[in-house]
Amino acid sequence: MSNPLWQDDGDKQRVRDASDIVRIIGEVVALKPKGREYAGLCPFHDDHNPSMAVVPHKQIFHCFVCGTGGDVFTFVRKFHKMEFREALEYLAQRAGIELKPRRREPEGGEEGVSRAKLFEANAAASEFFRAIYNHPEHGKAARELVQRRGIAPAMVEKFGIGASPDRFDGLLLTIQKKQLDPRAFADAGLLRTKLESGHMYDTFRHRLMFPITDMIGRVIAFGGRKMREEDDPKYLNSPESRVFYKSSTLFGLAQATRAIQVERTAVITEGYTDTIACHQAGLENVVATLGTALTREHAVILRRLCDRVVLLFDGDDAGQRAADRAAEIFFAEPLDVVVATLNRFTDAKDPDELLKREGGIDILRQAIGAGVDVLRYRFARVARSVEGGGIAVRSRAVEEEVARLVELGLSEVEPVRRRMIVRELARLADIGEETIARSIPVARGGRNRASGSEPSSAAPTATATAITRLANGSLNAIEALLGCALCDSSLIATLDASSRLLVAPERFETAELGELAEGVFGNEEPRDLAALLPLLKSTDAQSAATILQARTERETGGDGERLRRHWSECLRRAKLEAERTGTKLEGSDTESLVARIAAAAARNQRLGSDLKIYPKAN
Repeated sequence: MSNPLWQDDGDKQRVRDASDIVRIIGEVVALKPKGREYAGLCPFHDDHNPSMAVVPHKQIFHCFVCGTGGDVFTFVRKFHKMEFREALEYLAQRAGIELKPRRREPEGGEEGVSRAKLFEANAAASEFFRAIYNHPEHGKAARELVQRRGIAPAMVEKFGIGASPDRFDGLLLTIQKKQLDPRAFADAGLLRTKLESGHMYDTFRHRLMFPITDMIGRVIAFGGRKMREEDDPKYLNSPESRVFYKSSTLFGLAQATRAIQVERTAVITEGYTDTIACHQAGLENVVATLGTALTREHAVILRRLCDRVVLLFDGDDAGQRAADRAAEIFFAEPLDVVVATLNRFTDAKDPDELLKREGGIDILRQAIGAGVDVLRYRFARVARSVEGGGIAVRSRAVEEEVARLVELGLSEVEPVRRRMIVRELARLADIGEETIARSIPVARGGRNRASGSEPSSAAPTATATAITRLANGSLNAIEALLGCALCDSSLIATLDASSRLLVAPERFETAELGELAEGVFGNEEPRDLAALLPLLKSTDAQSAATILQARTERETGGDGERLRRHWSECLRRAKLEAERTGTKLEGSDTESLVARIAAAAARNQRLGSDLKIYPKAN
């Protein structure tokens, strides 16, 4: 689908109505029913205990820890790092809705190639590589290689396998013919430039092409395997870009996510073909790293989807080092992590080779089922390294291991898991558990750990701090008024002209809260939360709206009378604060206010919940 602009608000509403927020969020975060709502780990902060609520009857989500919230558009924009147009197009495509185009306008103020253009370039390249693969002449070598490797046509289709032609300008000529922007392809690492001449040429030549996608299936990079023995390297991967980060990408995740959630287990292999072979054999909850070690970002992604991770590594030294690294990465995560090695059950060097043999899938399942807890695997290796040594050797090894685990956050690991670790270390050193426990310092608070898909060391913004305060801290009077109005917009009709000065946008702490105040109090017709969210331009304003509404509803128990009393009290506090700061509110009358609240309540009871028939505010 192309990427035009849209002018019809009806499009937004149609797409929102057709998008089930539970299903959209549930595809990337494991959700569990909790009364009328669903709960899951919030992907917008380092969440270990489910703190995000998804509310299907309101089609919203909110997190009471970090304050992030909004509707389905908010989630898609923040999680997948999309602009609103991208999110609208993505959700419309899922729902089979054709959007109404408007005149394209020039993009201004953006330096370099946009993320949207990079996605378009990668998608165009993937289409080109698929066409080459299917070409009778140019794709012959690739098809023969696929056949020799035993990859079924269904897997070629499922993983979008393609081929690059045996020439320097195959993709480049296609780009020029279709009048596409070569800068986007260069930024995506698909084209390179000769230093001497400045001419561009294809990065991938005569290679079997494996598209690398994000969690929703958008192509973000490629891995190219050589088809000639003399070509080097064996695998050539796209460089990192604004849409591709190796440290937070797992090959096959889009194809495996659903199975991972159903099985509550993710299996991690060391190569593309291993993962594809597993899927072909019916083991679909399998992904692969991109030739790099596991990272904290990988752990964060997986813990949102499942409870158990199986590391399917080779039993050689490289595989053992990878397991050691994985033990450190997953050490403090709330996941059961096991190491499964094939050499205990077969002489096959990897899953791809094993699954080509008779009964290979049964042996692979046996190896996975016999996996060893990753820390016990690590401790067993330490034990083997000091075997035959005296007490001094064992003590020194344990001291070094404790020091490393403390550095990784042993003090903050949940008590049950920490006791298991202490018991294993005590057994290793042949000393009392109390001795080990005393060597572990008391926790001093949370560590700075990654919570998103891109590495970032920036401090929280003033807006982020303010939104977190809305979720967890104390509200001032005008913020509480916002929360009340979001729960029952008929309360706005009780405000006289002077009282509206109390909630003027400029009186709020941040621009985003000001935007929310303008949306709530600055309209002639009251709007409920669902109608208001799409009118707010910033996702931060949407988060503020959602968390204020949810917090107020929770504090008032959803009781209309308690809400009205709370509104009156907050308005009284706001007026007192205005008097202290010298803000003039001429004509305000508390008795009149009480009468207006009572009249609004009566109208609310008489007219029902249809906001469209409420009278306009004076």
